[in-house]
Amino acid sequence: MNTTEDLFNWTHEQKCLRAVASLDRNGFTAHFCATPQEASDYIVSEGGNAATVGFGGSMSIAGLEVEQRLRKQGKEILNHGNPALSGDEKLEIMRRELTCDLFLSGCNALTLNGELVNIDGVGNRVASMLFGPRKVIVVAGRNKLVDGTVQDAVNRVKNWATPPNARRLGYNTPCASTGFCSNCNSPQRICRATTIIDRKPRLTDLHVLVVNTDLGF
Repeated sequence: MNTTEDLFNWTHEQKCLRAVASLDRNGFTAHFCATPQEASDYIVSEGGNAATVGFGGSMSIAGLEVEQRLRKQGKEILNHGNPALSGDEKLEIMRRELTCDLFLSGCNALTLNGELVNIDGVGNRVASMLFGPRKVIVVAGRNKLVDGTVQDAVNRVKNWATPPNARRLGYNTPCASTGFCSNCNSPQRICRATTIIDRKPRLTDLHVLVVNTDLGF
């Protein structure tokens, strides 16, 4: 007999598969990954010919623990989130990520219609997702799936992703204190650039991995 967990995972799997089918129709190279290990292995395999690998500051990617695997292969790792970096060094790496061989990012929300919705404070992450790197791999855990419209996805980002992320980064924003979006004008507001990728950008080799596990915020 199926356990509650089995049934729960089966339900999520069906939603993941629907998102993958929609992404395929929208021109993306999309894959379903049953486990984080499958996603990690895919990234390492696709990065075989990459000399430089950029990281977009994603907790989903961090959860896959691919950085060390790629570093062992001799890749140059471009990770502006390294706390040892100075402000100028961080900015320089962010610029280099725009033209790296492989760029890795999470996704704030993914609709079942195959639309990627992201909100940035600086814009470097979404810029790299759209154009520049030779290959882009976006990872979306099942918790990022939205059965609804693009506006529903935006709401998901502002109400569920932004508050914990602002708190993690130590920003002085209302949501970091209350857990709720107030559409603030805080100097440290991290909701400043909203992008909707509803079709694969023509000149970007963009892969999307939909993972049947909760990843990131």
